[in-house]
Amino acid sequence: MIRFGTDGWRAVISDEFTFENVRKVAQAIADYYNQFPQETVSKTIALGYDTRFLSDKYAKCIGEILAANGFEVLFAETIVPTPSVSIQIVKKKLLAGVMVTASHNPPEYNGIKIKASFGGPVETDVTYQIEKLIGKNPIQQIPFEEAVAAKKIALTDFYKEHVKTITSYINFKTFKNKKFRVLVDAMHGASGRLIEKLLADSSVKVTTIRSEVNPSFGGFGPEPIPKHLSEMTFRMKEGAFDIGVVNDGDADRIAAMRPDGRYISPSEIIALLALHLVEERKWTGGVVKTVSCSVLIDRVARKLGLKVYETAIGFKHICKLMREQDILIGGEESGGIGVKNYIPERDGILLALLLLEMMADRNSGITQIMDQMEKDFGRFHYLREDIHFEGGAEKKNEILAFLKNNLPTDLMGRKIVSVKSFDGMKFICEDDSWLLIRFSGTESLLRVYAESDSLKFVKELIQYGRKLAQS
Repeated sequence: MIRFGTDGWRAVISDEFTFENVRKVAQAIADYYNQFPQETVSKTIALGYDTRFLSDKYAKCIGEILAANGFEVLFAETIVPTPSVSIQIVKKKLLAGVMVTASHNPPEYNGIKIKASFGGPVETDVTYQIEKLIGKNPIQQIPFEEAVAAKKIALTDFYKEHVKTITSYINFKTFKNKKFRVLVDAMHGASGRLIEKLLADSSVKVTTIRSEVNPSFGGFGPEPIPKHLSEMTFRMKEGAFDIGVVNDGDADRIAAMRPDGRYISPSEIIALLALHLVEERKWTGGVVKTVSCSVLIDRVARKLGLKVYETAIGFKHICKLMREQDILIGGEESGGIGVKNYIPERDGILLALLLLEMMADRNSGITQIMDQMEKDFGRFHYLREDIHFEGGAEKKNEILAFLKNNLPTDLMGRKIVSVKSFDGMKFICEDDSWLLIRFSGTESLLRVYAESDSLKFVKELIQYGRKLAQS
């Protein structure tokens, strides 16, 4: 059964992610969007693909089916980041977008993300309806070259609009005479050398590593987490750079690194950028965080007088709030972060430049900025452990039900004052330490998260959570 997770459909190439199944999903997408009155809705869909194995071939297959079903397709003429597709949708007022990517998943995976007319991920009810349409109707398909000749598919430069949107958002004038040295890790993904190109006319010196296309991604998933960033850690510790920034496989996520090689987590980036947007840009609005994000965000928002919203994991929940409320910034622990006055979607490239803008506006290094933030709000240690999980939905529900019906009163001696169960089980202590146990929505993984002001206690919490989930 083909099932969409928190951010699209992902599966192992040549196992479940086959051309046959891609055709079925593409036909279901066409059937879903063909339900809308043609006189009131655009019939054009943006279609992009990343650096993964066969992504361009899968995208062409999808384009052939969309064209055969009466849609006009703007087809990316080259590999593009996911936010390039989202911006294309918004700026050209398109019906929707499709991106062939498995984001941060291991190299054996590929996937399909569907973007709504507002540029962000479609909501769960949409993917549910698309799932129900899979296999319902015969597949209609025309050859790619024939569709191009008939002007049903138009090869399009997606970068032009993306670059234009970023340059209108970031204050590049603030980089004048700022001789920052930046190390960019593209993780063999779709961001390539785009950050380097955007800063080419400034005094900022950018060095990009792992920018070449490599569908194996060096043997692990292009996820910007510490264990995947050994080369960046080594080079940062050599002392030649002021900051390191990292994008995931489809460049909608970000992480960063200090000159001393210390990882800057996405939660810390959310807190930093909240401070920047309020104190330098003088913007206001709410702050959205997913259930696995740091308490640091709450403390920063409290000082700034900003309302905090907490959601289940999945950027679609953040996106919904960004469309309905006045939101300054919203993000996930995985590095997907959206900001005010941009599209309601993640863009890891934009966020990297926003961190540089903050450093330039404060005329200070990222280490000094973070040291001040820790002085004002405290330092928190955060860990996540991923455990391979073979069980199906029934087993997942059984584990969560056991946790819910056997609630601990403390976490290794620290009193629990709150329990949240809207996405897994989260236990929160009176000193702000917490433990979260949940299942991934995109991979066969049981995830255990923990945070505390003590690294030793966080490690103990992870082990405690692992035993609790497997008891």
